[in-house]
Amino acid sequence: MSVLLALDSSTEHMALALVGQGHAAFVDADGGALASQRMVPEAMALLKQAGVALAQVDAIGFGRGPGAFTGLRTACSVAQGLAFGAGKPVLALDSLMLVAEDARQQLAARPQVGDAAPLEMWVAMDARMNQIYLGRYRWEGARWSARLEPALVDLEPLRALWRETPPAIVAGTALQAFELDTGAALRVPGTVSRARALGALAQQAFEAGLAQDADHALPLYVRDKVALTTAEREAAKAEAQGLVPR
Repeated sequence: MSVLLALDSSTEHMALALVGQGHAAFVDADGGALASQRMVPEAMALLKQAGVALAQVDAIGFGRGPGAFTGLRTACSVAQGLAFGAGKPVLALDSLMLVAEDARQQLAARPQVGDAAPLEMWVAMDARMNQIYLGRYRWEGARWSARLEPALVDLEPLRALWRETPPAIVAGTALQAFELDTGAALRVPGTVSRARALGALAQQAFEAGLAQDADHALPLYVRDKVALTTAEREAAKAEAQGLVPR
């Protein structure tokens, strides 16, 4: 089994995870401006406490975004620097999928949901400026797949889409930040442990063969791509109604 180190600072919280071969160590801490100062010391402390050398890690994951510009750069540059130094590959992890994974872990504890698969989940995160980072994901029992890749959306197109095609499950900070109406959907507005979700996501990505050379490590910015045009809303609606195979 692989040993993986993963880092994320795409929000105001910083998350680190070390998983594999009997290791399960997690750090959930304040991030924001502190992440650039704390991430490397916290990562080194995590490895030291577990008795794992950086050379023993099989890959280094990082939250690629979408999210806060500085936080994405921090996680990307730290992961890339550690990977270059140790000669290891990196795992670029979808920061919205991280929210979906945490929500899945929360829902698994609810009797009416349990470990049911598949799950269809929207993730809506507050992107400030009256906009939302949006993605839609499907869990089929082993890993997540993206049904709608992360994008930046305005409020009214999203509200229109969800009025036409009500979601089944929605997670993310935008639920409360914008008082979004999600009808009868299961709502998971907050995360319990971004670090645990990060570790699980890193394992899923590594097992799926998604490790890549460190020089390909890049953050994902979506401010220049506003999704949910009329065509995209119609496509999402048709797929949700089972008219478009995926």
